[in-house]
Amino acid sequence: MQPAIQPQPARTKAGTYKVVTWGCQMNVEDSEQIGRFLSDAGFREGGSIYDSDVVLLNTCSVRKKPEDKAFSLLGVLAEVKAANPKLIVGVCGCMAQLRAEEIRRRAPHVDFVVGTANIAQIPALVRETKQRRAFQKRLALPERKGAVVTDLPTRRFGRFAAPAKLKAFVPIQYGCDKFCAFCIVPTTRGRERSRTTDDILREISCLAENGTKEVTLLGQTVNSYGKNLLEGKVPFARLVRLIAEIPGIERIRYTSPYPRDFGGELIRAHADCPKLMEHCHLPLQSGDDEVLRQMKRVYTVDSFKEIYAQLRRIPGMAVTTDIIVGFPGETEEQFENTLRLVQQLRFDGAFMFAYSPRPGTPAAERTDQIPADVKRDRLNRLIEVQNAITCQIHAELSGSVMELLIEGPAEKQPLGGGLPLLKGLSRSLKTVHFRAPLDRVGRIANVRVTEPHLWGFYGELCE
Repeated sequence: MQPAIQPQPARTKAGTYKVVTWGCQMNVEDSEQIGRFLSDAGFREGGSIYDSDVVLLNTCSVRKKPEDKAFSLLGVLAEVKAANPKLIVGVCGCMAQLRAEEIRRRAPHVDFVVGTANIAQIPALVRETKQRRAFQKRLALPERKGAVVTDLPTRRFGRFAAPAKLKAFVPIQYGCDKFCAFCIVPTTRGRERSRTTDDILREISCLAENGTKEVTLLGQTVNSYGKNLLEGKVPFARLVRLIAEIPGIERIRYTSPYPRDFGGELIRAHADCPKLMEHCHLPLQSGDDEVLRQMKRVYTVDSFKEIYAQLRRIPGMAVTTDIIVGFPGETEEQFENTLRLVQQLRFDGAFMFAYSPRPGTPAAERTDQIPADVKRDRLNRLIEVQNAITCQIHAELSGSVMELLIEGPAEKQPLGGGLPLLKGLSRSLKTVHFRAPLDRVGRIANVRVTEPHLWGFYGELCE
C-alpha cells in the first residue's frame, strides 16, 4: 500500500527535488545532469515523491514495460498532487521525446514535458511553473535529428555540487546512426554526435581531482566515437589511452560497443592498457544470420564470433551480451541457432529480452509478430541455458584472487557481530561480497573468492 498522502507545508527556499529513473546508463547519467542543474539553481535532493517539491520522471522507451511503469507512477502522482497542489511534476527522457502529447492527454497534472536534449531547461521550467506562468503545459522537445549538445554541465564540486563519487558515468557520444529495425533510439535521441575530446578529458580530470577512480564511457554505439568530430576523427581506442594518462583514474570501462565497429586497436588496448578493464559487453541480439539481417544489424554470426575469439584470447577477459528472442518472423529453428551459439560461446552473462514492438520502428509494422506465449517460452529456455553457463563459469573461478575496487557496504548485512560485509567489482565486472573494515572503502584490494553464486561471489580479503 502507498503511504497516506499528507499536504506538505510551503518551503521558503528553492525546495527539494526527486528524480525517478528508468532505463540505461545514459538515462542514469542524464538524471545526474538534471540533479546538477537543479542543485545549481538552489534545490536539494529530496527523499521520496511524497515529500519533494519537484518530481521528475526520467523515462525509457526501449521496451513497453518501463513505459507502463512511468504511466503507473504518473497515476500515483495525480493523487499526490491533488493533496499537494504546489507539487511540480515533469516528465523527461526518451518516452517524453516520443509520446509527449499522449503524456499530456493521459496525465493532465504534468506541468512540463522535456525532450532528451533539453534537460538544461528544467530549472527555468520549474521557475515558470512556480510563478504560475506555465498553466499551458510546456513542451521542450528538440528536432528529431538532434544537434550537438553543448550546454551539458561539467561536474562541479562547489557550493551546490553533489559529493564526489568513486565511480562515474561519462557520456562521450549521443544518438545513433545504426537504425536497427527494432530500436527507437534514433528517434528519441537523434543522430549520432560525439563530444569533443578536450571536453571529455577536462571532465574526467575534474572527476579524478575530486576522488573518482573509475569511469564508464557511455554511448549508444560507444566505439564509433569520434567519426563526426569537427576537430578531426579521434578513434575510440585513442580516447581510451588519453584517459588512461589522467592521474587518479585507475579503471576505465565502456558500454555499449557495436560489433561492426570493433577494430583491432580496441582489442590491443584491452591487451596492453592496464587501466582498461577486462570486460566487454558486446551485443549479439540473435545467433541467426537471417534474423540479424532482418534486424538490420549489418554483421554476421561469423564476424561476431571472430571479435569474440579475439577478446577471449586476452587473459581474464569476460564478455557479456544482449539477446532478443521472438523478433518478428523468427522461426523455432532460428531461435535454436541462437541457443546453440550461446552454448558454444559461453558468455559470462546476458541481458535477455522478449521482443517488444516499438511504435514507429520497421519491426513493429510487420504482420508476422510472434505470439506472446511463444516469446515467453523461448525467453525462459534461453535464460535457463545462460544462467547454467554463468554458474559454471563462476564455479570455475572459485578459489581465484580478484582485484576489486571496494565500493561500500553490501545492501544486505549478515546478522550478528563481526566486520561489515563490503562489496566491490572485479576487473571483469564480477560482484564480490566480503568482510572487511569500513576504512577499506574506496581502495583497491585483492579478494580470494570462496563461494560462487549466479549473482557473483562471497570472498575473503587477502592481506
